Amino acid sequence: MVWRVRHGARQTATCEFEWMTQMSLTDTAPSLTSSGPAWAERLSGEIGKAVLGQASVVERLQIALLVGGHVLLEGMPGLAKTLLVKSLGQAMGLDFERIQFTPDLLPSDVVGTLVYSPHDGSFTPHLGPVFANIVLADEINRSPAKVQSALLEAMQERQVTIGGTRHPLPNPFLVLATQNPVEHEGTYPLPEAQTDRFLFKLLLDYPSSDDELEMLRRWGSATRSPVVEAASNGPELLALREAVDGVFVAPEIQAYLLALVRHTRSLAAAPSGGPRPLAFGASPRATLALYQASRALAFLRGLEHVTPSLVQEVAPDVLRHRIGLTYEAEAGGLSADTIVSQTLAAVAVPG
Repeated sequence: MVWRVRHGARQTATCEFEWMTQMSLTDTAPSLTSSGPAWAERLSGEIGKAVLGQASVVERLQIALLVGGHVLLEGMPGLAKTLLVKSLGQAMGLDFERIQFTPDLLPSDVVGTLVYSPHDGSFTPHLGPVFANIVLADEINRSPAKVQSALLEAMQERQVTIGGTRHPLPNPFLVLATQNPVEHEGTYPLPEAQTDRFLFKLLLDYPSSDDELEMLRRWGSATRSPVVEAASNGPELLALREAVDGVFVAPEIQAYLLALVRHTRSLAAAPSGGPRPLAFGASPRATLALYQASRALAFLRGLEHVTPSLVQEVAPDVLRHRIGLTYEAEAGGLSADTIVSQTLAAVAVPG
């Protein structure tokens, strides 16, 4: 049920892990810190050795790395969702773990448990696969709510409680979850409290004809497989996060993104007449996510300030999973992306 992708079996003792989480930037490989566009190009180049035709998704994953946000990936089978996340971990040179969510998975299979020692009658914590820099929750909606909720504390607090003892997760830490949009039998939809903790919900589409033809040329032989090498590291990422905090967001832009979020809530308010399009609007987490993602995108584009167009560019990925459509809206053929597009058209852009 749990596949360990790197570093073999996990240590049961916590001393080595706690040492890793407290390392300073000088305790590891030299920093490679450069400008945002240069870093993005290096990372995209390595990921592109394994995944073709997903440039926009790769850029969103880079934003998630820069702001420490989790990502929900949704797409048809065979679109390389798992390969994309694995390649991201390899390109970043970070510890990567994959958890295959199944109906019989237990919360202890995710976060860990206490192991009894018959020699001295003590209990030793055995850390689960969630103790990694990048955790792939593959087909997260295949497991029931009690397993999905095992990730809530980890995603929000960056820690896990085992036997009453809190264990900090490594820094950086990201959960990248995948789900299939067409198979609903034997699945458990994510509750709103959990989807709200994802920075982005990204929709993967089929590659173009040229990209698919290139895939055949590269990996048509059974003896060929993509090799992704590390193009960055944890210390560089932490340094880049500090640089992202320096991107300027004007008061007018702050008011604009706040107006976008609050407009979705107005759509959920009881109207004077006619059906409501939304059952609920975006939460304050959406405001923070839109603010942080816009700054990170500006940094990746080499800009020193956020523009309205950058806010509009990331708004669908930030908002689509944070608004709830009413039955009447769904029956009328509306989608979350349609509501977001209407919101962007309705809210005045600062001049």
